[in-house]
Amino acid sequence: MSITAKVHIEHDYLSLVPTLRALDDVQIRVITQGTTDPGSTYFPFLIEYGDAEELEATLAEDGTVEAFELIDRTDDTAIYYIEHTPQTRLISSIVTEENGFLVHTETKDGGWLVHLLLPDRAALNTIWEYAIANDIALDIVEIYSNDDAGGESSYGLTDEQRAALQLAFSEGYFNEPRDISLGEVADRMDLSSTAMSGRLRRGMRNLIAATIAERERSG
Repeated sequence: MSITAKVHIEHDYLSLVPTLRALDDVQIRVITQGTTDPGSTYFPFLIEYGDAEELEATLAEDGTVEAFELIDRTDDTAIYYIEHTPQTRLISSIVTEENGFLVHTETKDGGWLVHLLLPDRAALNTIWEYAIANDIALDIVEIYSNDDAGGESSYGLTDEQRAALQLAFSEGYFNEPRDISLGEVADRMDLSSTAMSGRLRRGMRNLIAATIAERERSG
């Protein structure tokens, strides 16, 4: 069953992150295109920034930019084709290899917010593992299945995080005082206390990001 996932990724050498961090208020998004070449490092970007000269000087110093070409400019908005350096971290290749699509990609909070259309959760897990192997911080903001028009929200939780939170909640781990210790919850899931703590922490972070924090940002 196909899924749509919204993830936030961060790394110092993700595409254009040095430019993003150097220029206040710059907005960048990838322009969706038809290419399916998993090895491509040449992409069109829409960049919103008022000072064209400062922008291009910053692009020239960006360690993720091998070359750039201005295609069009209207007021504060420009379209550039940008070729990336070999050290640039990209997830487009692994997404394409997993038969997925980058539906929408834009800069956010010092990294990239990416909307992915994937064939199943196994593909998302492969992308997660690729991110870990390449030191890319990847947070799942939201996942929903595409079996109907509305989709079924999972509030940013992986299956493992959901199971851990549900067990901890049902057994009284979040009660005050607690009815069960972290070690006991971990034993019931056949995990170490450290692994259980990390799973709960990541699950709560993703849950907050997909509910409270998301509403505050949109409000």
